[in-house]
Amino acid sequence: MTVALTRRRAMLAGLALLPALPRPALAFPDRALRIVLGFPPGTGPDLVARLLADALREASPAGVVVDNKPGAAGAIAAQEVAKSAAPDGHTLLLGEVGQLAMAPSTYARLPYDPGRDFAAIAEIAAADFAFVVPAALPVSDLAGYVAWAKAQRSVFLATFGAGTPGHFGAAMLASGTGIPAEAVHFRATGDAVAAVLGGQAQGMFATVALAAPHVRAGRMKALATTGPARAALLPEVPTTTELGQPALRFGAWFGLVAPAATPAPVQAALEGAVLGALATPGLRSRLEEAGFRPGGAGREAFATLMREETRRWAEVVRATGFQALE
Repeated sequence: MTVALTRRRAMLAGLALLPALPRPALAFPDRALRIVLGFPPGTGPDLVARLLADALREASPAGVVVDNKPGAAGAIAAQEVAKSAAPDGHTLLLGEVGQLAMAPSTYARLPYDPGRDFAAIAEIAAADFAFVVPAALPVSDLAGYVAWAKAQRSVFLATFGAGTPGHFGAAMLASGTGIPAEAVHFRATGDAVAAVLGGQAQGMFATVALAAPHVRAGRMKALATTGPARAALLPEVPTTTELGQPALRFGAWFGLVAPAATPAPVQAALEGAVLGALATPGLRSRLEEAGFRPGGAGREAFATLMREETRRWAEVVRATGFQALE
């Protein structure tokens, strides 16, 4: 037996006596990945979460589960991931602009801090809004609507709830044009849509995906969209920027975040898997067909977006004087 072989065997024998070392950080979750969502099934965020989950199942053989935990405008789900989830990459939040950028300004006692409690993973998708009015309203464009509204004592603008993008969009429209608008908050999306269809509300900001079928069927008129370019589902409708209202350029966005203490290698693995899924034609086309703009911003870019949007919406919320009670 050579001296080198003897030494090697002695070294291996010594290593066997050492205590077990901690397992290295996961390359990708080795058990089911849980995506927590603060909204009920059938909503826009739920659709985004489920399309993403389907695309991620190839990268996560253990499975991907979407866990709907609606309530408090998404705060219940956000608090669970921020405060209770283990920072090991197995539990993530599919958050949206309300939870991750508006909530710090709209809630006096928010039970989580988006900037401190979460690590950004990736932006998944964005959704533009359309300003829609009842089909019977005697207007054909935004300028005509403003002139008509100014001739009324007041007009009612439906929203999907106080403190939502549609609520602040209505406030920005009123302040930017001087129309006597009053926001009417509905708890259910269907109720807000029904109010516009029935003429009880004289307008609302609805996502393009929600508005398009009603517009195509002639049940609503779309006067403007709020994105950076015309919406693919409503290409004939001009943007608010085209119409001289650049302050009304806004939208919803959705992204994955993890508990802040999640190890950097795990964050990087999640980012890579998500961006890989978003690069596939399958997921991108399904998002586009559903009325969303596919994302693609990674950790740094998504974190920057969250910070910039938080500052922007803080100014809007401050201007409206709105403050949620809880």
